[in-house]
Amino acid sequence: MTRCDLRVGVIGLGALGLPMAANLKRADVPLRVHTRSRSAERDPSLQGSIACATPAEVAQGVDVLLICVSDNAAVEAVLFGANGASDHLEAGSIVVDCSTIAPATAIASAQRLARQGIDYVDAPVTGGTEGAKAGSLTVLVGGEPAALERARPVLEIIGSSIHHFGPVGRGQQVKAVNQVLVAGSYAAVAEAMALGQRLDLPMEAVVNALKGGAAGSWALSHRAHSMLMAEYPLGFRMSLHHKDLGIALDAAGDVNLDLPVTQLVANLENNLMERGHGDEDVSALHRHFDAIS
Repeated sequence: MTRCDLRVGVIGLGALGLPMAANLKRADVPLRVHTRSRSAERDPSLQGSIACATPAEVAQGVDVLLICVSDNAAVEAVLFGANGASDHLEAGSIVVDCSTIAPATAIASAQRLARQGIDYVDAPVTGGTEGAKAGSLTVLVGGEPAALERARPVLEIIGSSIHHFGPVGRGQQVKAVNQVLVAGSYAAVAEAMALGQRLDLPMEAVVNALKGGAAGSWALSHRAHSMLMAEYPLGFRMSLHHKDLGIALDAAGDVNLDLPVTQLVANLENNLMERGHGDEDVSALHRHFDAIS
């Protein structure tokens, strides 16, 4: 792991945030942590970190504040709400926002922080819980190059691939493209598994045969088996992916682009969420075929 002498605060210890923070702690980074439920602050992987009662407390004395929370409202709350971090960050510090949010929210956050002399980079990640645990996430960055270079020692601990796409907001736009691809690939794998099952094919053998060819994908390699077993271990929550598809569809609307496949997957997810599956992995798209069997 890359050596990091920066003092770091982490807000948001969910499915991605907790293993990201654990990797920072494993790299001996001085760490302050906070999450809304407070329980994950006591996770054994964070032993030696300073658990903080509020975002404001996390922000005190840190060089880099890393945020990994659920949506626009959560980002605005932890930065600018009651007991928010922004009033306690020092000039010259950096906010690294790994949340997936609207580009406009990222831009507005950067503008507000800039008035205090604080840099902001949007740095959404992809790679799921597997990548977060392994420290192999792909990080999609928007922001000033100098700010990215100052934050790079932190990013190199949580990710193995860091890509800079331009000013603040561009990272979020690339993440929207990523989520469109995720939507199509997961839905295609779910349909293919359902077809093979209806044809009574030996599906494990089918998957092994196909994943090395033109049909191969991350979703086929990593999620086909769970679909076949009707077990959906959490890698990325469907409700959060559905939120991300909303961001992508809004971005497409802003440039007068229709995304029919993405809209279809969003509708499928909405139906499954109404049936109570929103907290399951995106691979639970396969459950759609249970309803029509």
